[in-house]
Amino acid sequence: MSSGRRIGAAVAQGRSAPGRGWRNRRAAGASPEVGVRGNPKMLKFRSVALVAGVALLGSACGGPEASESEPTKMTWEEFRASVYEDPEGKLIFDGDMALDSEEELRAFFDNHVAAETGTSRGGLAVYNTSPTKAISGDVRWSATQARNLTYCVSSTFSGNKSRVVTAMNSATAAWEATANVNFIHVTAQDGACTASNNNVLFDVRPVNSGGQYLARAFFPNSGRSGRNVLVDNTAFGPISPWTLEGIMRHELGHVLGFRHEHTRSTGSGCFEDNAWRALTSTYDRASVMHYPQCAGTQTGDLVLTTLDKQGARALYP
Repeated sequence: MSSGRRIGAAVAQGRSAPGRGWRNRRAAGASPEVGVRGNPKMLKFRSVALVAGVALLGSACGGPEASESEPTKMTWEEFRASVYEDPEGKLIFDGDMALDSEEELRAFFDNHVAAETGTSRGGLAVYNTSPTKAISGDVRWSATQARNLTYCVSSTFSGNKSRVVTAMNSATAAWEATANVNFIHVTAQDGACTASNNNVLFDVRPVNSGGQYLARAFFPNSGRSGRNVLVDNTAFGPISPWTLEGIMRHELGHVLGFRHEHTRSTGSGCFEDNAWRALTSTYDRASVMHYPQCAGTQTGDLVLTTLDKQGARALYP
């Protein structure tokens, strides 16, 4: 991994977010999607379009490693300063989530960031909105939908399209080999691969984030307009030891509902929030969902570990 390149929060620490339009930006307000398992009443932030990014630039995620016994809580001012607006108009924070208004941002901070520190341990984690971590609060695809995860790859990738198709084939195969899921590339929709194409579940498109991230994705409770895997042009440059395939494996983990592994430990220095439920009993610093610079041990490409596979099978048996 070259100096200064990282997977993690999408902005340099301390960078102020643009404030224009935050207060009058309307929330999506959509109900949980058909095919998403979970009790709608438990999805407190179901109008939130959650996205997940593999970032390119910035300082190390979360700063120095924190003590498990004396966790450091982020203040509202620190949290707000880390937010930025991406080309799709979403307010991105933690390199992992997006909201439509400053009011929603503050509510999320109060309920999920300030409310609890990440001292719990466990393996691969699923996004969970239940205060008691009930299984009914898991944000995941229904068994039927999990076997029909259709997508298109935009023709606007031009000369890079074949690379994206190959990377998606490799990444989807990795998750399909361990979990009861099935991704389907609907090639007939590639020419009209937009966020409004309802002939596929999600779209894979290019984006120019200005180097804020290599790619970002979404979680299963996102509305159709938010169900996109966006790939920045920097992802096609020198990103060793990672590959585009590895990046897509990470992003598709979010598509299936998995959170960042490092958010469960204050010792990672990268605690994000408490909206997750552990799927295995062992914390995995080498997980495909763990940022290497957050006290991780993954030194090569982003690949599924044994614990990743156990967690994936637990959620999608």
